[in-house]
Amino acid sequence: MTARNDVDAALAPWRQGDCVVGAQWFVHRFTPEVPLTEVAAEAATAGVDLAEAAVRGFVVVSQTCDLARSCTERPYVEVAPLVEVDRGDLRVIERGRRPRYAFIPGLQNSHLVGDLDRVMTVEKAVVATWTRKAGCTTDPEARDFARALARKRARFAFPDDFTAFANKLQDRLQAKHDKQSDEGEALRALREIRVRADPSWDDDPVDVLFWFLRNEDEPDFKGQGWDQLLEHWLKWVPASGRFRPVHGVVATLDDLTARDYVESDPLDLDHLSARSAS
Repeated sequence: MTARNDVDAALAPWRQGDCVVGAQWFVHRFTPEVPLTEVAAEAATAGVDLAEAAVRGFVVVSQTCDLARSCTERPYVEVAPLVEVDRGDLRVIERGRRPRYAFIPGLQNSHLVGDLDRVMTVEKAVVATWTRKAGCTTDPEARDFARALARKRARFAFPDDFTAFANKLQDRLQAKHDKQSDEGEALRALREIRVRADPSWDDDPVDVLFWFLRNEDEPDFKGQGWDQLLEHWLKWVPASGRFRPVHGVVATLDDLTARDYVESDPLDLDHLSARSAS
């Protein structure tokens, strides 16, 4: 068996979302004139434009089909570094509300997630030397991981004035999500929050609809109607500027039409960040 065949055989079990856990080095290039991180600044003093940062391991973000192809045909693998988060952030990331990060079921006890802001390319021969740790063990887990990768690249750019309009609601969601309170538990019970503009985000005026998507088996929350919680949340987005009084619905995925879903966008906690003034 040739060395290339050895590499292909070693990668046969690997899937998108699998990991190597342990001390690794993430390498990135930067502009010496404007080093934006401490690691880059240290490297710049040495007169180089490549920096290495110690990380807890890597998660594979390349598609499984590309991993399965011969290393002659597809010699490279994309990986993202693993970072440790606290328990509260882990729950938010698991819900898909922090698109910068990818939840990895196989590492949840270690509180390690994939940092999708940093991606590095390595040769398959390098991956072949790693000890594989399964990241996803079921089809739903693998789909959720793939959706996390897609969401990172396909996020909708909300208008800046909507960012300001929804800022108080965003702050409320972030502040209460992990609190040991009824509101915090209710927020954690939601599958997703989506937003739709009618007729479009470019119109003036515009109607905004919030979908608070719950699980099918939770028609109410601890004996309390979801409509009461909905009324409370919508108070944080009063009519302003070109945005009319908002509407909201607590629903299940089965309640939405395909059009409702594709014409709305997820309200992630990383989404609403206004551009800094220049």
